[in-house]
Amino acid sequence: MSRYDFRTPRLFVAPDLHTDASVPLDKGQANYLTNVMRLEPGDPVLVFNGRDGEWHAELQREGRKSVVLSVGDQLRQQHPACDLHYLFAPLKHARLDYMVQKAVELGVSRLQPVTTRHTQAARVNVERMRANAIEAAEQCGILTIAEVDDAIPLAKALAGLAADRVVIFCDEDAETRDPVASLSHLKRGTPLAVLIGPEGGFAVEERDLLLRHPNVVRLALGPRILRADTAAVAALTLVQAVVGDWG
Repeated sequence: MSRYDFRTPRLFVAPDLHTDASVPLDKGQANYLTNVMRLEPGDPVLVFNGRDGEWHAELQREGRKSVVLSVGDQLRQQHPACDLHYLFAPLKHARLDYMVQKAVELGVSRLQPVTTRHTQAARVNVERMRANAIEAAEQCGILTIAEVDDAIPLAKALAGLAADRVVIFCDEDAETRDPVASLSHLKRGTPLAVLIGPEGGFAVEERDLLLRHPNVVRLALGPRILRADTAAVAALTLVQAVVGDWG
């Protein structure tokens, strides 16, 4: 039997959660529960806010149109998120949606778009990214919502990292071809930032900047050229398996 209840609808909400709390729903949430999921008053819903763990709640109506959730018992306590940042050159539309969802499923705690010379997408819809991060967390039993930052230049992103955060630079020219060997010297729990570049590759000056970074590990992703969204899944899977929270 699964450790989690994936059959009961699960919803991210903003208010604090505690026993007997009454959580109002916005129009979209109310429509989802009553018209899409066809829930009736008294039906169960799982709720979380990224701070207070997961709680059992019941759908209730207040008046003719207002829908609220009546919070009952706590089902899971909040636990610390994996300290894993994901830095990436933005993609377009559906491929960016996919990448954000998979990154959240794989345990990323912060999503940082970075602009490079060969970045394909001129604009980044941060609100759409946040919505995708929330949806992935709702569907996969995740308690913490990944932070989503505005796009910034690569140099600024690197300069803003804490000194102890290791940058996992996904580099097709990495000297060590064995990705597990590249990561094996890192301790589990090390603050990490996985970096995936644009499909046009990094410019010469950007690669030089990365190789001069004081805390960088170059990671090869195999003998084939991967699309950026595929590379994200491959790199994050490797990192989580070798030095992340899968062990």
